Amino acid sequence: MKTRLGIAALASLLLASCATPGVVPAEADLLIQGGTVYPGGAEPFTGDVAIKGDRIIAVGPQLHIAAARTIDASGMIVAPGFIDPHTHMEGWITADDASRRLVEPFLMQGVTTAFVGNDGGGRIDIGNLLASAKTKPVGINYGSFTGFGTIRAKVIGMDRRAPTDAELAQEKALVKQAMCEGALGLSTGLFYAPQSFSKTDEVIALSRVAGELGGKYDSHLRDEANYNIGLAAAVDEAIAIARDGHIPVHISHIKALGVDVQGMAPAIIDRIDKARAEGLSITASQYPWNASGTSLVSSLVPLWAQDGGRTAMLARFDDPAQQDRLRADIKENMRRRGGPESLLIVQGKWRGQRLDAVAKAMNTDPVSAAIAAIRQSDAATISFNMAESDIEAFMRQPWVMTDSDASTAHPRVYGSFARKYAVYVKERKVLTTREFIDRSSATVADWFGLADRGHLRAGAFADVVVFDPQTFASRATYEAPEQTAAGVRDVVVNGALAVADGKLTGTAAGRALPHTPPAGSCQ
Repeated sequence: MKTRLGIAALASLLLASCATPGVVPAEADLLIQGGTVYPGGAEPFTGDVAIKGDRIIAVGPQLHIAAARTIDASGMIVAPGFIDPHTHMEGWITADDASRRLVEPFLMQGVTTAFVGNDGGGRIDIGNLLASAKTKPVGINYGSFTGFGTIRAKVIGMDRRAPTDAELAQEKALVKQAMCEGALGLSTGLFYAPQSFSKTDEVIALSRVAGELGGKYDSHLRDEANYNIGLAAAVDEAIAIARDGHIPVHISHIKALGVDVQGMAPAIIDRIDKARAEGLSITASQYPWNASGTSLVSSLVPLWAQDGGRTAMLARFDDPAQQDRLRADIKENMRRRGGPESLLIVQGKWRGQRLDAVAKAMNTDPVSAAIAAIRQSDAATISFNMAESDIEAFMRQPWVMTDSDASTAHPRVYGSFARKYAVYVKERKVLTTREFIDRSSATVADWFGLADRGHLRAGAFADVVVFDPQTFASRATYEAPEQTAAGVRDVVVNGALAVADGKLTGTAAGRALPHTPPAGSCQ
């Protein structure tokens, strides 16, 4: 685990790590000593990290710095706090319950920063969301996207149509408002109604506004399978948005979903590599699980039946003239997902049961069971539909980051970063330890423009994780998803110990991270 450096390299690293070149600081608040340090974007070495206030003041081998508190990290890995670019944790960071706002599932994996507002669900009033950290202290840092779904629903509603010129202008104005309040960029979930009712030119128009203000475009693709335009065409659409919208594009939770597209990862990777070779800034992120998480409606109900929202959808369920088409499309979507046995309901009356078991309990067929369950609620659902070969192929790409897509009742909330290390680094050796750490920290911070985050270096914010390379692993499972990860010993957020000796300290030192648009662009 330990890596030797030459004398010249040691001297250079030590000098570069000091707050003032050539001068070793006299004191620190915290010294993390003797661990294998992965600084983020550089080779590991055995050494120390010194922290004063909310910043790192020195990083290097054998720092001779007096500190108020010292952590012996011998045998441990010391890394930048992990950054999750795709979550659904807004309810945690804005909760009235102070203990919930610590975001324990993330801290116990070493995640110190997370993004919310993904899949097109981000707020328009970003300023209020970011300001809440001052009145409701949080355990982690967070930033937020504004959401195309939120904006389109506000302006157009749930109708399946294009915007008028006036409506498009209003949508663009709302994007600008959110960007000027600190949004990271524009997120979309083009698979979900009402965003699925849009055409590419509408998305490009809004993306261009976000791009002009220095934002990023983050997308759940229009199709990750073959529900509508198909996976390859959906990736081509994202590339077109990057090119014509003049905006960096991030494909969230990249995958080949369902039996008809399994094995397509190499072709998708080739498409993205060619676009990157053109000079387009395109990245992706991925969670390390073979099951996705969404809802029964999104999994099974065809888009035409969702036109107008839930009330209109339920009316179609009751219309005898539409039953044959509706049932045929639900049956086909079920097949795409791998059959009723591949769908695990994780909310409501049928929580913990597969759809085939629900049908058996209802003494009916799976399509009828699905319709009956949807009538009760749009329950969260886990769908086992990805091939390991695709997961590993995407994971190997240097432009694929780690995310959790943290959402209800899926083990990815509590275990994604820990599982990726334990399974894909230690067990299967798909990635090296450095690749895992970089793509969970430095790569994310650098691409999304998080100043002074994602690296262990002098002057950076002190977001640090200390974990045991022998025991760091997910304990969360599909059957028991709310189990905190094992192996994280200490976590520092903005210089404060959030986890010490494997336990939460109760300190909420997280901060809101607003994006700052170019000077004069919001006047």
